[in-house]
Amino acid sequence: MRLAVDARDRLGECAMWCESAQALYWTDIEGLKISRLQADGLVHEWKLPQRVGSFAFCAGSRTQMLLGLDSGIALFDTASESLSPVIAVEADEPTTRINDGRCDRQGRFVFGMYNPKEAAISGFYRVDADLRIERLPLPPAAVGNSICFSPDGATMYYTDSPTRTIWSLDYHADGWLGTPREFVRLGEQEGFADGSCIDAQGGLWNAQWEGKCLVRYDAAGAETARIELPVSRPTCPAFGGPDLDVLYVTSARGSLSKERLRDEPAAGGVFAVADTGWRGLPETRFQLRR
Repeated sequence: MRLAVDARDRLGECAMWCESAQALYWTDIEGLKISRLQADGLVHEWKLPQRVGSFAFCAGSRTQMLLGLDSGIALFDTASESLSPVIAVEADEPTTRINDGRCDRQGRFVFGMYNPKEAAISGFYRVDADLRIERLPLPPAAVGNSICFSPDGATMYYTDSPTRTIWSLDYHADGWLGTPREFVRLGEQEGFADGSCIDAQGGLWNAQWEGKCLVRYDAAGAETARIELPVSRPTCPAFGGPDLDVLYVTSARGSLSKERLRDEPAAGGVFAVADTGWRGLPETRFQLRR
């Protein structure tokens, strides 16, 4: 394991590998920025007018991204740095913002919300090719997180982080959702389920906030690997590299005490693990109708 970027992010999140750019992208939510780590080690940053909870790369473009901002969904071009008008989400709930999100295998963007008061009032949503946003028929949540899809797209995973439970459900290509079933329940001493990604064998890798680790679960929910980390608040894993065999993970430092920062000097950094024995999948891109 190595510290790939000493980013010192307040809330690093949404690690995502771009195959066309051969680069890792991620967001610092509280830092209002998206960062890119290139193969030569250079890091580029884009500052945004709102916090970016999650994003997706757009199909057919090397520069266009779909952003999940504080107030809603927007398109952003990394070349021109232009931002489209925002399509509002939960405008009647001023305390909530968009949180974790990822494209399903059909190229629709699915995301959850974050409520700083941790009351389960927010929904999970899906954005289609025409930028229409629908609320999914899932229980309300306080911190929608861990959204990812099995390699065949037939299973969706998600969590409401304070509940310490990751759920799975049948997910159909036409958009229909099955009934959620418990996939993994973390113990009281194990931290909280944060972001997740899926490997090529269908294993789910979860970053465990306050758990100081990444954990892999097979499709049946059994733990099959655990990677201890030098930071207590890992946030989101992603496979990257030319062969998709490097596991990256973002982390957070924004609300840690001075004492904890002294013990965790790399908090807020991006880490890379090259010897997991597993490979990832190419990230599904958002299918924007042009």
